[in-house]
Amino acid sequence: MKKFTIGVDYGSDSVRSVLVDVRTGKEIASHVFYYPRWKEGKYCDPVRNQFRQHPLDYIEGLQTTIRKVVQKAGPKAAMEIGAISIDTTGSTPVAADENGVPLALHPKFAENPNAMFVLWKDHTAVGEADQINELARSWGGEDYTKFEGGIYSSEWFWAKILKVMRDDKDVREAAYTWIEHCDWIPALLTGVNKASDILRSRCAAGHKAMWHSSWDGLPSEEFLVKLDPMLKGVRQRLFKDTYTVDQPAGTLTKDWADKLGLREDVVVGVGAFDAHLGAVGAEIKPYYLCKVMGTSTCDMITAPENDLGDKLVQGICGQVDGSIIPGMIGLEAGQSAFGDVYAWFKNLLLWPAENLISRSESLNKASKEALIAELDAQLIPSLSEEAAKIPIEESAELALDWFNGRRTPDANQNLKGAIAGLNLGSSAPRVFRALVESTAFGAKAIADRFINEGVPINGIIAIGGVAKKSEFVMQVMADVLNKPILVARSEQTCALGSAMAAAVAGGIYADLEEAKNRMGNGFETEYQPNTENAKKYQARYDKYMKFGKFIENELTTNA
Repeated sequence: MKKFTIGVDYGSDSVRSVLVDVRTGKEIASHVFYYPRWKEGKYCDPVRNQFRQHPLDYIEGLQTTIRKVVQKAGPKAAMEIGAISIDTTGSTPVAADENGVPLALHPKFAENPNAMFVLWKDHTAVGEADQINELARSWGGEDYTKFEGGIYSSEWFWAKILKVMRDDKDVREAAYTWIEHCDWIPALLTGVNKASDILRSRCAAGHKAMWHSSWDGLPSEEFLVKLDPMLKGVRQRLFKDTYTVDQPAGTLTKDWADKLGLREDVVVGVGAFDAHLGAVGAEIKPYYLCKVMGTSTCDMITAPENDLGDKLVQGICGQVDGSIIPGMIGLEAGQSAFGDVYAWFKNLLLWPAENLISRSESLNKASKEALIAELDAQLIPSLSEEAAKIPIEESAELALDWFNGRRTPDANQNLKGAIAGLNLGSSAPRVFRALVESTAFGAKAIADRFINEGVPINGIIAIGGVAKKSEFVMQVMADVLNKPILVARSEQTCALGSAMAAAVAGGIYADLEEAKNRMGNGFETEYQPNTENAKKYQARYDKYMKFGKFIENELTTNA
């Protein structure tokens, strides 16, 4: 029996590899790599909601982080590593050639954003998503969005690839196929040199590409051609079969084994999305809502297939057999902005300080940089401390959390954030409190949708940076949801979930349940709701819902 596995977690800004002891779930070594091109802001245009990432950032990060953890663990541990599994953000597709090589790795397309990975939060394809939704309801055939919550999003596979195809003739003509980030990395490591041989993730395909076994895979050629004639032939160059994370994708090539300092017999598991494997790492149980709380949120639930039957939950990000735990239906929802809302407010407040300090003639360069860094580090904790002292008032400032559109319930990326009730006494802590409440109200709207659609929530588990760092946010969340919230102990829950999946794909454990039982780290904190606060927040939440309807109606009417 091999003693270790590696979980590789690709996030929005960085990739982290973690070496885990399969007997205890203990983290032996980890290393993080920040994408250099992304950090420079290359290939992105935030004003247009364009966010692209170069495959070289992914490759360099993969090689650097795994080599580092292997070096930290030592040569003996390196010989006892049995498997690697990968999770990524998603939907993050890329145009690729017939060999499965992303076009951006060809000299001709090396600096072309359309030939790069389209990050999950790229919202340039809002119009394409609208067309998919309209056609799915009107064309007279199968509604291919019905297992996707009934509304297709601009954050997802088909909308993104159609947008790129329409915008860039050169990429369209050069693209043989399109590949999700979580499918490409395992193919790269195992030496797949033919696009048709890449094993496609059930998680990615089911939640984002309208794949379902009942219609033999992806949406029909007829539907796609009706959507846009330029999609003709794309379906047959994609895939039909999908695979769950307990299955192996292959073993390391000699080249990659040498690059990483590992043996060639190391198994590489089928990939999946970070939130889904984060739920595995957090030891998700049936009907427990696992909230991945970072820049955005993903809210995951598993349910036995027999329980759901023919039930279709409306307005979520899909329900897919085996997308989280093989043999269970995985249901996904989430908020397009969560921590990003707080980051927006922080950057808004820091702008004058950063710009004025940088131009100051009374401070030297080192002092300027130190002062700006200190402000950056202390602003959110200080705002949280002051905001926590402010009483819950029904008439206080009220915000909507749709700063990056609305993912669920009922996806609409055209929506915008808003703040109401401002007056001359509206201080920074009061506005910050309203923003935090808005993110909690958005979470409650998701929870209420599940419950109202007949999917109970028997408990809540939280993972991610916000869950670990902000007691204020977590207490507001517990009060608004009026439910206890368990915070997973692991600092790297997504990577831990990938390491668990690797242990199954590598044959160390029989299934994910056994891997969770052996490798789970348990929970470090439980936030209990305050009953009186919950009552007050209910009144605030009702106002939030009314405010949201008003803003949505105005934006729709004036579009």
